[in-house]
Amino acid sequence: MSKRIYLDNAATTRTADEVLAEMLPYFQENYGNPSAVYGFAAESKQAVDVARKQTADLIGAKTEEIYFTGGGSESDNWALKAAAEAYGDKGKHIITSKIEHHAILHTCAYLERHGFEVTYLNVDENGKVLLDELKEAIRPDTILISVMAANNEIGTIQPIAEIGKIAKEHGILFHTDAVQAYGHIPLHVDEMNIDMLSASGHKFYGPKGIGFLYIRKGVKIRSFLHGGAQERNRRAGTLNVPGIVGMGKAAALAQKAMTERMRKETAMRDHLIDRILSEIPYSRLNGDRKDRLPNNANFCFRFVEGESMLILLDQLGVCASSGSACTSGSLDPSHVLLAIGLPHEIAHGSLRISLSEQNTMEEIDFVVDELSGIVQKLRRMSPLYEDFVKQNQERS
Repeated sequence: MSKRIYLDNAATTRTADEVLAEMLPYFQENYGNPSAVYGFAAESKQAVDVARKQTADLIGAKTEEIYFTGGGSESDNWALKAAAEAYGDKGKHIITSKIEHHAILHTCAYLERHGFEVTYLNVDENGKVLLDELKEAIRPDTILISVMAANNEIGTIQPIAEIGKIAKEHGILFHTDAVQAYGHIPLHVDEMNIDMLSASGHKFYGPKGIGFLYIRKGVKIRSFLHGGAQERNRRAGTLNVPGIVGMGKAAALAQKAMTERMRKETAMRDHLIDRILSEIPYSRLNGDRKDRLPNNANFCFRFVEGESMLILLDQLGVCASSGSACTSGSLDPSHVLLAIGLPHEIAHGSLRISLSEQNTMEEIDFVVDELSGIVQKLRRMSPLYEDFVKQNQERS
């Protein structure tokens, strides 16, 4: 197979044709600043209003609860830092999990340096937050719980509705990083008692450089970027109209196609998982087998380095990942894999394959066939594997 096979959709997705077409007029034709008062700007303002409704509808939110940002990391920073500032007089305790995206973990570390205390919840072997531990962690001074909707590395979907219920019962704000989940699985802010939610356009076939933060009406979150009065005085800066329009269109497409996308991606994902686990010895699936994103499959292969697999797959035109795209250059093993209990030597042999509806079963079969040979080749070069085989032979 000579064409490129793109299997790193958790890192970023291809902008959909319909999305690009919707965006193009706002670069050169309807390029007015939506904050301006003259008639020419009305086209841009109306387009932003439509996109705001499209992004809100996908999660059952009100349009006035959507605030456009530069992406998921900005939304996460805004949610945590502004909540800490606004509710710091009530308490200085925050709860999150050990497997959050670094946009959350690093922001929590920043807040710890500024007088806040953070509890990092453990997860089980499948990457799920332990609800009993969450309840025990709640204190009178807890002001915020932030747990991601679905993990970006291992794909595990968290019990968000249950977490939201616990937070509401205790009068605590609940934020979820839904960057990997929004547009891929059903989410509803009221049914799940979500107070704030982060999303990013390029994770669900929209453009890069655009995201939003949902803030429930009544939550007193203040500005994060200061300057102009854009976004109802909560986020300064000229609106990225093409990006907003594109993200809105991607949200509308997701709402229309989600059921079919989930069905197709789940079928390919399960076929991929079944073949790898049955055909490649000493492989394991990371994350929950059932409660996982439709397009995510994360594996570890013993006696193999993840980076070596990626290089050999790349030579075949296959794009995959050894973990989060934000940390793929790091030599340290994934904090997510360590949190679910894997030892360093196994965590180093991880491979994340994240699909899209554009992929085919033919591509999946090709990748598994090639991956089997790649793992065998790399293991033959491993002295650890050689010792392991000898030990097993001696025992038998």
